[in-house]
Amino acid sequence: MFVVSLIAAPGRLDTALTDSLRNAWGGGDLQWLAVDEAAEFPVLKRPDNAADVWSSLQGQGVDLVIHSAANRRKAMLIADMDSTMIQQECIDELAAEAGVGDRVAEITARAMNGELNFEAAIDERVGLLAGLPAAIIDQVVNTRITHMPGGATLLATMKANGAYAALVSGGFTEFTSRIAAALGFDENRANTLEIADDALTGKVTRPILGQNAKLEALTDITARLNIAPDDVIAVGDGMNDLLMLENAGLGVALHGKPALQQAVDVRINHGDLTALLYLQGYAKTDFVAP
Repeated sequence: MFVVSLIAAPGRLDTALTDSLRNAWGGGDLQWLAVDEAAEFPVLKRPDNAADVWSSLQGQGVDLVIHSAANRRKAMLIADMDSTMIQQECIDELAAEAGVGDRVAEITARAMNGELNFEAAIDERVGLLAGLPAAIIDQVVNTRITHMPGGATLLATMKANGAYAALVSGGFTEFTSRIAAALGFDENRANTLEIADDALTGKVTRPILGQNAKLEALTDITARLNIAPDDVIAVGDGMNDLLMLENAGLGVALHGKPALQQAVDVRINHGDLTALLYLQGYAKTDFVAP
């Protein structure tokens, strides 16, 4: 048994569209999780024309996800940080303060799309930050960083229902520690910027946390919690998140880079982070205020 989930920005999901799709696919009873925003219905098998319908609905501002009806409520959330739980790339914001923003942003975009070696790309970008005062980190967090819409509600609702939450980033602990505390994550893992004499040295402490380390985090944490990877929902936006998404019970590309969108099945391009709650079967009335 599968569930067909339809998710859009508030007010953008049309009743006629959802009824038409359910009828065309011979689905079961339609359930609205949020009026004009999220709905779902069961089907016995994955429709043959699902890819074509997905493409058509994207043009209408609607995300379509077809996923297993089993084990929907997850016991753990594992999330990327940059452009996932926050709306920025922290290294790009540091670079803007250093006056090398355009150069670093270009490298970041190529790295997140899988065009560059992640470790080499992070070394090159951090090298351009050498000499920045360490105090600039607090300034960037306080003035340049904003949380991704829906993230605080996602954390509050899952944690109220007993879930564990881990923030695992290819960014830096100097940022993940602050974001994790603000949103309510139970733990965080990331790279560490080398600092000497109250300034960034332009180096990253080894080992560098990349795609394999994110998978190791998923494996380590689930083993420690005595749960299975199938009990996890994972979310990210770049190719360094791919292994984590592929090995979680439900891996979600949120506003994902083109290469990641081509590699995964579950893509949210129009909803916010509360889409991860709808995918687990939570109705809007179940949401917990942060």
